[in-house]
Amino acid sequence: MSEMEYHGSAPAEPRRSGDTGLLARGLKLRQLALLAAVDRTGQIAAAAQSLNMTQPAASRMLAQLEGAAGVALTERLPRGVRLTAAGQRLAHSARRILGEIDAAGRAVADIDGGRVGGVAFGSVSGPSLELVLPVLQNLRLVHPGIVPEITVDASDGLVGQLLSGRIEFYIGRIPDGADAGRFAIEPIGTEPLALIVRRGHELARRRNATLADSLRFDWVMQPRGGLLRTTVEQYLLHHRVGLPGRVISTMSMMLTLAFVTRTNAVGTMSAAAADFFATGAGGGLPILRLPLAPDLLVSSYGIVTLRDRELTPAAHTLHAALSEASRSMVAGAG
Repeated sequence: MSEMEYHGSAPAEPRRSGDTGLLARGLKLRQLALLAAVDRTGQIAAAAQSLNMTQPAASRMLAQLEGAAGVALTERLPRGVRLTAAGQRLAHSARRILGEIDAAGRAVADIDGGRVGGVAFGSVSGPSLELVLPVLQNLRLVHPGIVPEITVDASDGLVGQLLSGRIEFYIGRIPDGADAGRFAIEPIGTEPLALIVRRGHELARRRNATLADSLRFDWVMQPRGGLLRTTVEQYLLHHRVGLPGRVISTMSMMLTLAFVTRTNAVGTMSAAAADFFATGAGGGLPILRLPLAPDLLVSSYGIVTLRDRELTPAAHTLHAALSEASRSMVAGAG
């Protein structure tokens, strides 16, 4: 059955006496994973590929799930499919259930006092270098059985992965619009930002260069609406210099560095990341921090967890190590 042949509905199976819900009607975890993948990709073929299935098998499985549910869960579009209101509700529950099962699996795997097992967690860019990197280096010596898997992203992306169960916790912020009551945060501090240019840049050569002068050049920043982008724009407006006329928007630190080192663009990133890449430890890239915004800071960040989800033993060990290191870092900075 091709994508275009799938109509997104199936006749409901007659309910047998004694049925109490989807489990009694043959619901399978694989079906939930497929529905969540369809919601994420908007394509049956892409969802099938992510689960190592063929498209015909995925279409049959989706039809079986709709038959068990007794309602249409998807509707066909000219390109792909989308979930109905019922499908979205079931997909939301599917992501939560699958996340809990993944967490339970990790807990079983590292039940040995938090000394072994995998830990998936996240961090925004600045702390990933000045806090996470040294902690993981030490953890490798103290607890070699713990295998960390880190995702570096903005807080907006990390909070979604936390809610879905893909990561156990993250270092960052609780984004505006998120239900703050669902989260617990252990504060660490503010995150300094830096404006960077390539070595030999006109702004770096001029002793009297101003923040307004930097607006004559292209800027490389986070996409509009992101916390770092908003923070920089509010800083520029507060200092009454206006906004850059042309902005290259990207979430990629690699592309930011590429634009800065190969053009006259002004880049924005965490001060910790800028210092790391400008030194031999980070490859010694030909970049410089401009002394034009020394008080540019992002709002306070911390270690974010879900209130209603217990950390696995290994995750608790890593969380404790990061917490202790962050307190030492803050004390040293003071």
